[in-house]
Amino acid sequence: MPHRYRLIEMLADGRFQSGEVLGAELGLSRAGVWKQLRKLASVGLEVQAVRGRGYRLARPLELLDKSRIAAEVSAGTRARISRLDVHPEVDSTSSVLRRQLDDGAESGHVCIAETQSAGRGRRGRRWFSPFGANLYLSMLWRFDCGPAALGGLSLAAGVAVLKTVQRAGVRQAGLKWPNDIYSKDAKLAGVLVELSGEAAGPCQAIVGIGINIEMPDGAGPMLDQPWIDVQRLVDTKVSRNRLAVDLLDELVSTFGRYEAGGLAAFIDTWQDHDLLAGRLVELRFPHKIVRGNAGGIDMQGALLVEVQGEIQRFTSGDVSLRPA
Repeated sequence: MPHRYRLIEMLADGRFQSGEVLGAELGLSRAGVWKQLRKLASVGLEVQAVRGRGYRLARPLELLDKSRIAAEVSAGTRARISRLDVHPEVDSTSSVLRRQLDDGAESGHVCIAETQSAGRGRRGRRWFSPFGANLYLSMLWRFDCGPAALGGLSLAAGVAVLKTVQRAGVRQAGLKWPNDIYSKDAKLAGVLVELSGEAAGPCQAIVGIGINIEMPDGAGPMLDQPWIDVQRLVDTKVSRNRLAVDLLDELVSTFGRYEAGGLAAFIDTWQDHDLLAGRLVELRFPHKIVRGNAGGIDMQGALLVEVQGEIQRFTSGDVSLRPA
């Protein structure tokens, strides 16, 4: 394990550690320890140094624990997970799984990371991924059908994420078409689904999810939109490992229900938490802007919008949550 990740483990409890103790544990000089400490800023961690006391992280971290996650998921989930990987750092959890496809990765392969150097959202947007702050998780699932039948999978996965944050105590959250979870007009979580395979099936989906759990206070300038995290919405301390367990349970259940009944199994829940329904929205496309009143989704997951008295169906487009 690289020195900086071992260093993070030693400082994760938020207590001061002397440079001598850190150096002895890592086999480094005090200068070497300081060099490694300076590198922690590159993954979004702030180190405090106090003469005579040593070093500590500005805020304690609950690091991801593979053994705990594997032990606490339900028996049904455990049976469907073929492999669980927890990494200190990756480019993106979905990219890791995409490379594994060439090696015959099995359905149920899960990749989780403490941080991502190239996390992605819709349309290639960067997903800010500070170390040990949030949940970055992707799951590979193989379906017998073709990609055309999975048009609503991202919406179903959004319902799974919503249920997960509700389990953590979040009460003010809803779904923003097609794949975001919002609270108080700010982004709480997002879903990105990548499909591949034969037109008539079988095919595979890599479902990538990012949930803001406890963003660093200085994260605002790094993001291009309003954000909120789970910890700001609940009164008790949120466990990242418990959230990972709950999310995996929800995802495995969701994929099984989707295989059996498609999006129809999730329509009612989606409509109950639809943040756009009845609101004036603006859809942006490369060469045009469409404005109208959102009217929910259809059975294929398309957004329905009333434009000048006519209901139009949209399967893509950037939607403004605020009235245009």
